[in-house]
Amino acid sequence: MMRNTFYLCALLFALSISSFGQKKKKSAATKDAILVFSKTKGYRHASIPKGREALVLMGQQNKFAVDTTEDASVFTLENLKKYKAVVFLSTTGNILDDTQQAAFEQYIRGGGGFVGIHAAADTEYDWPWYNQLVGAYFLSHPKQQNVDVVVHDHTHPSTVMLPDRWKRFDELYSYKKIILGIKVLATLDESTYQGGANGVNHPFIWYREFDGGRSFYTGGGHTDESYVEPLFVQHLLGGIEYAMGRKSAKKPM
Repeated sequence: MMRNTFYLCALLFALSISSFGQKKKKSAATKDAILVFSKTKGYRHASIPKGREALVLMGQQNKFAVDTTEDASVFTLENLKKYKAVVFLSTTGNILDDTQQAAFEQYIRGGGGFVGIHAAADTEYDWPWYNQLVGAYFLSHPKQQNVDVVVHDHTHPSTVMLPDRWKRFDELYSYKKIILGIKVLATLDESTYQGGANGVNHPFIWYREFDGGRSFYTGGGHTDESYVEPLFVQHLLGGIEYAMGRKSAKKPM
């Protein structure tokens, strides 16, 4: 009886050591993480759940953890430091209070990354720092339709896989308060659709280094279909990996 008890205790101890080791390995394998934030205080995009699903799957396939939330209380500096990048997934309206805004600014100044998807440009109109971070604000959009996206720079991780002319169907934003410091990777050819309001230089995809951190924005992502479209998902992954600091924009030869 005593011998059986001894072996049982030894087995439980061995299992606990093994489990501890596995937890450590799992933690090491998923040390990179992103936060996906999809709070809305205005129009709410029906594609948000599909976007979250796609981003979680993307993380599983590319060895980074993905936390999703609509709870703004997670915007403390201590918590944000856990993440390589914060993704605003079609957020709208005023979604952070003054204290949360200050924490997010500190996070970016500490080298954090930001990714804005679609309606991230329809967010926080009264926060000038955010205008600088996201790169532009939403102005208007026509009905959803087909468009030619003209890719001008294939050296960025988000555009390296794209054709020179990328034909897409989406909701196509025009923008206001466009920041001069953004580096535009792709524009919309307004001759290929109706209702554009930015003219010849209509930005659609851009990035910048800002205030110590990295920012990437894509105008795509209104539709559910975007998040199962292979090229869009690859494009989005490239932007996220840039914001995380995993990949950088290559200088043209």
